[in-house]
Amino acid sequence: MNKNYNFAFLDEGSKREIRRASLKAVAIPGYQVPFGSRELPIGRGWGTGGIQLTLSLIGPDDVLKVIDQGSDESVNAVNIKKFVGLCTDIKTTTDTREATLIQTRHRIPEIPLKDGQILVFQVPIPEPLRIVEAREEVTKKMHAEKDYAPMWLQLYESLVKYKKVTIPSEYPCMVEGRYMMNPSPIPKFDNPKLHKAECLYLFGAGREKKIYAVPPHTEVISLAFDDIPFEKENFAGKRCRLCGSADTYLDEMFDRQNGGKFYQCSDTSYCKEVQRNVAQ
Repeated sequence: MNKNYNFAFLDEGSKREIRRASLKAVAIPGYQVPFGSRELPIGRGWGTGGIQLTLSLIGPDDVLKVIDQGSDESVNAVNIKKFVGLCTDIKTTTDTREATLIQTRHRIPEIPLKDGQILVFQVPIPEPLRIVEAREEVTKKMHAEKDYAPMWLQLYESLVKYKKVTIPSEYPCMVEGRYMMNPSPIPKFDNPKLHKAECLYLFGAGREKKIYAVPPHTEVISLAFDDIPFEKENFAGKRCRLCGSADTYLDEMFDRQNGGKFYQCSDTSYCKEVQRNVAQ
């Protein structure tokens, strides 16, 4: 650990303030809690809100996993792990089951998370109503009054115009039937994993200075009309070229050498585990 910095970089007062905001977020599922976002030695857009949550929650005995779009080896994931490691000396892993704290950018691991694990999301825009209302003071009032009619109208107009809801990610959902929530830019494929999960989900938006949470066993329902159910991405007939999985979220890629498309698991850790099991 770099002795020139406090454990986990942030000062203890900042950690306590962020933890207090996190506790309030857990107590009111889906509610956006303001917090004093701190400056970090990383560029904007690298998930400062999620990193601040991770630095405030992590302890010497924790095991950290960081993923970016499901990958453990991306530039974002590798450098965040390196930064946290330099100021904590904690153990890092690519194994979802081994991790006690997982920081993610826009994916939920394929392996279901368990009690005692925390998944921290990097969130660029926490406000689900931003696409229908730009004014912060108005969206706060809409949440207070549970006035979500403009979002329902947005979904209806999409159905009328395109015969389907065209929101590809950040698909809004209702938490415990009370607050509408932006689940971060995860694909719709991951939305059902939020419902009644055993782990704790924490969402941090650094630039917007907001923290919100989905505690274990919380009802999280994606918005849908009674006669038109919610639909996630469909990968019917497609398989991962590496492990053969057909029930995971697949990235579509282009083969520059031979031409044509192929599909590959977004979750690299899960994909490698399946490959090892097949090899045995």
